[in-house]
Amino acid sequence: MFDTIIIGAGSAGCVLANRLSADPARKVLLLEAGPRDWHPFIHMPAGLAKLVGKKGVNWDYDTAPEAQLDGRALWWPRGKVLGGSSSINAMCYIRGVARDYDDWAAHGADGWGWDAVLPYFRRSEGNTRVLRDARDEREFDALHGRDGPLSVSDLRFTNPLSQAFIEAGVQAGLGHNPDFNGPAQAGVGFYQVTQRDGARCSAAVAYLDPAKSRPNLTVHTGALASRITFERGRATGVVYSMHGKAFHQPAREVIACGGAINSPQLLMLSGIGRGDELRRLGIDVVADLPGVGANLQDHLDICTLRHCPPGFSYDRINEPRMAFDYYLRGHRGAGSSNLAEAGGFFRSALAPDERCDVQFHFVPAMLDDHGRHRLKGDGFTLHACFLRPRSRGRISLASNRASDKPRIEANYLGDAEGFDLRMMLECAKISRELFAQPAFDAYRGTPIFPARDDLSDAELVEFIRAKAETVYHPVGTCRMGRDDEAVVDPELKVRGVEGLRVVDASVMPTLIGGNTNAPTIMIAERAAELIAAG
Repeated sequence: MFDTIIIGAGSAGCVLANRLSADPARKVLLLEAGPRDWHPFIHMPAGLAKLVGKKGVNWDYDTAPEAQLDGRALWWPRGKVLGGSSSINAMCYIRGVARDYDDWAAHGADGWGWDAVLPYFRRSEGNTRVLRDARDEREFDALHGRDGPLSVSDLRFTNPLSQAFIEAGVQAGLGHNPDFNGPAQAGVGFYQVTQRDGARCSAAVAYLDPAKSRPNLTVHTGALASRITFERGRATGVVYSMHGKAFHQPAREVIACGGAINSPQLLMLSGIGRGDELRRLGIDVVADLPGVGANLQDHLDICTLRHCPPGFSYDRINEPRMAFDYYLRGHRGAGSSNLAEAGGFFRSALAPDERCDVQFHFVPAMLDDHGRHRLKGDGFTLHACFLRPRSRGRISLASNRASDKPRIEANYLGDAEGFDLRMMLECAKISRELFAQPAFDAYRGTPIFPARDDLSDAELVEFIRAKAETVYHPVGTCRMGRDDEAVVDPELKVRGVEGLRVVDASVMPTLIGGNTNAPTIMIAERAAELIAAG
């Protein structure tokens, strides 16, 4: 009998495994469907380009055809390995802004406002930045943590094209910002990254590695959970398969940490969800919760690409030589780059409040179809995404088998007012403006996507529908709140049953203004305290 079973060793699951097993009296089992994080490309930051499409560490999801995106099915990579998506992402450390979390609290997520969550961000963060004077250090430390397990650092290596992007942003009036997690988010600059000594610091490295030798923590990889078992409305264990065999492991408490896709899928397979849909698939209903799988949100992203002269971008880099140099020089050189080195935040004319509503990720290489389609020559890419989409999608079951992928209906640009499309048009236009700045004069080659610089708004809309993709931030499908559509309460307990919680990005009521990995780790830090308190 385990006290706690954690399903999913991603960003949240690794945090919980560490924090909960710190109590030697608590016996913890961590189940992960993917393998251990042994692959060297996981740990060399620039190796993320080689992980694209590597199915051994990726759930390799696709959406259903998206009606507003020319009927395309979009590829959704999600980490299937110890560390989850924190083992395959671009390592950008972003928290969002205070109002993002105050909005959560205002919509029923009591206790999740900014003042309540900031201590958990600081608890998780081990920031290595050294500042010029004591006053700067004090101001920095008021918002950042120095001693947390998740190492956050400045990049060791950056490309001159990334510096050109920052200069272009300043020339366009966006301003320079050395800390997107500081007092203000707006501006352009280099990202801080989840790296330790030039290597990726995933949630597995930060939290699981220090804890895995504890005798009260058991970690199973290659273990696919198929359902949670219940007796009289209380979770009693997990049925999972491993090495071709099925097991039922009893537990006093079960925590789903599968993320915005896998957690609602597992709940539905276990009888928690929209009752009529579950019955049609022959699943006995344990709790009729129509909000399971609903409220799906994601950041839609449009990439603008241009050619540049040879010798600057990462497109033609000698990868074996880069890896050799990286390891020979102690995790230095281009191998320590996260590729999305620079970026920023911008408040458009359409922003409904004081928050930035556009985020940029600049990559000194050509990225088409997530890097799966290699283009000829050299170039650079600017990602631009709208931070607070109004469209909502849904995760639903395709069958009653855990081995079958669920149906993902992102419903991009599906809001009735058409606001999301107008915002994506703003993203494309500001990207074009940034590339037109003098800082790019020495590098600016012919346009690739879009193919011309003089497209009309109508033509840019066609470009968006043909080329927009996810920027990998799905959330919201097990929403936290107190209304009838909420799936979990503010203590992350699943409504209508006992002994079951969800702890991952699926509980976010709304998308935050930025990347979602750091907020997911924060959620797990706070959840660990709630669980330990009973």
